Amino acid sequence: MSSLIKTSLTHLQASPLPGVVMQRPRPGIYYGVYPSSSGDDENALDRFISKLADRFSARLSPVNQNKQTFVDAVTAMDTVLSRMNDKVLDAWIVDLKKKLHKTGLTEKLITMAFAAIREVSRRELGKAHYDCQLLAGRVMMDGKVAEMQTGEGKTLTATLAVACSAMAGIPVHLITANEYLVSRDLELMSPVYQRLGISSACITAEMSDDERRQVYRCDIAYCTGQQLVFDYLKDRLLLRQFGSDAELRLAPMYADRNIKNKLLLRGLNFAIIDEADSVLIDEARTPLILSRKTDDAFYESVHREAIWLARELKQNSHFWCDLKSRRVELNADGEAMLETLAADMTGVWRGARRRAVLVKQALTALYLFRRDIDYIVLDDKIVIIDENTGRSMPDRSWEAGLHQMIEEKETCEQTGLNETIARISFQRFFSRYHKLSGMTGTAHEVRAELADVYGLSVVKIPTNKKLLRLNLGEQVYDSHGSKWLAVVSSADEISRLGRPVLIGTRTVEDSEIISELLAARGLEHQLLNARQDAEEAQIVSRAGKASQVTVATNMAGRGTDIPLDAAALQAGGLHVICCEKNMSSRIDRQLYGRCARQGDPGSYQAMVSVDDVAAGRYFGSLMSWLGRYSSSLGLIKAQWIARMLINLSQMITETSYRRLRKAMMRSDKQRENMMAFSGKSE
Repeated sequence: MSSLIKTSLTHLQASPLPGVVMQRPRPGIYYGVYPSSSGDDENALDRFISKLADRFSARLSPVNQNKQTFVDAVTAMDTVLSRMNDKVLDAWIVDLKKKLHKTGLTEKLITMAFAAIREVSRRELGKAHYDCQLLAGRVMMDGKVAEMQTGEGKTLTATLAVACSAMAGIPVHLITANEYLVSRDLELMSPVYQRLGISSACITAEMSDDERRQVYRCDIAYCTGQQLVFDYLKDRLLLRQFGSDAELRLAPMYADRNIKNKLLLRGLNFAIIDEADSVLIDEARTPLILSRKTDDAFYESVHREAIWLARELKQNSHFWCDLKSRRVELNADGEAMLETLAADMTGVWRGARRRAVLVKQALTALYLFRRDIDYIVLDDKIVIIDENTGRSMPDRSWEAGLHQMIEEKETCEQTGLNETIARISFQRFFSRYHKLSGMTGTAHEVRAELADVYGLSVVKIPTNKKLLRLNLGEQVYDSHGSKWLAVVSSADEISRLGRPVLIGTRTVEDSEIISELLAARGLEHQLLNARQDAEEAQIVSRAGKASQVTVATNMAGRGTDIPLDAAALQAGGLHVICCEKNMSSRIDRQLYGRCARQGDPGSYQAMVSVDDVAAGRYFGSLMSWLGRYSSSLGLIKAQWIARMLINLSQMITETSYRRLRKAMMRSDKQRENMMAFSGKSE
């Protein structure tokens, strides 16, 4: 079958017409023992046909042709289902599941399944899905990304597509941005799944392989992208011995080759990604690497000596650093100084090139990776902080000895070097799902990349209630000091009105500076950053109380619902203060989206300074000049120029990251082709 015909059939399956059975990927005769797509890139003609097919199917899809038709069909069943007692409803659901298994995902059965899930949610959780949530669920069944405003209830929305697919026998992976959301969302939604007779569980970092295997055997597995990819790579190592799927299917006939019970996953059937832009875009800049620790005393001494040599060199005299690109370069004086310092050293230090590479890596550890910004020291261990979420990532480490050099820098015990066993990028991994969809509040800015890389189109979903979020604008200050004082004064003033305040910072260091200033002012508050991630649920639950001030890093910026008490609502709702623009405007929007949810009142404001990292990354000298001469320029003009430069810096950074992701995807594809040629997998 030609690639052109395959593309057309795939699009027809992904967006079915009424009465047509939707694609139903699951382990079996047709999809194989371990279903996954090849993930091969389309050629230019295929991409052109794909776009035409997308437009054709979008016009004919029940959701896009008449949005209200599908909602009306589901709502029409509410009266009938609501009159059923529990016993009758349970029997009706069992019969529906049999039909879904036998017939597949027809439009009629999807409508019935959505109505059943809605009724079960009403009885078990006291929450019935809104019309906009029904639309979003239907969009995800079509293999698209539903863009829902923050606060529109994506956690509950996910149950529609997840449970409907699971009832049809499709193993579903519900993927979200962090482990806090994984555990929280499953705990909230498990009563719905239990009542529907489908199994569910979640993957957490501390689980053994046997425990993970049991989770993936469930109908629904909640997990993070990182945990899922690492488990997939473990499976790929086992699957290397099979040259084809046919060979894998025959494996159970031979006792020595039957690995079915050793595999963790049941293939890549259907994934629904919550916070899709965070998982598919923000986390896609670095490859996922499966590695094992090595224990080599030789390398430990090399790292220690590299840090010692690097500390003997002087910045600007012997080397220069580029924080923007995280690059270090030695100059001629630095190379000469290094040669002198290493004159009596042996081994790797005798070679000029190897010596320079090691010392540059040590300089990177000393000057470009900063404590309480890029990492924290917890129980005498280096724990990486995610740049986008502000969360700790205890299972991650940097490559090429960098992690060990940072450990040496902070006088922590060195861990063994990581030996790479397998690797893959998020782009290549998610392209291997037979069916992929998602939801997020901030997909608009990256819709082109989602379409080009993952073949995902974005559908905007209307809000359930009118949005009352008030933008109080941006204020730019001439220094960090003046900004911090203004933030504290603003938080004090607004909290006195009875309104809760959320102060969002980019780094752990900044959050702790503000905490100290608030304490000095005698203002009670709570702090949430990577050091307090274990208490996140308790801190968030209190953040919406009247007059409560909460200081948080980006941890509180995505997927976090801050419930307001009656007094806080009456006073005007939550007020959000953004203390520094992030590298992406989408992350800023996620923070702003903590307020004014589901028709509640609320407001937000950005309070930034000319010496913020986001501003200085590309326009450092210009911003410094602006800070010095703002009074002669006039406040209004200086503010306007500063805001323009900060926004421009964000745009340049986003473009740079997009190019980096594309380059990594090309590199990943080339590596994969080379390994396939040699007979190996990832």
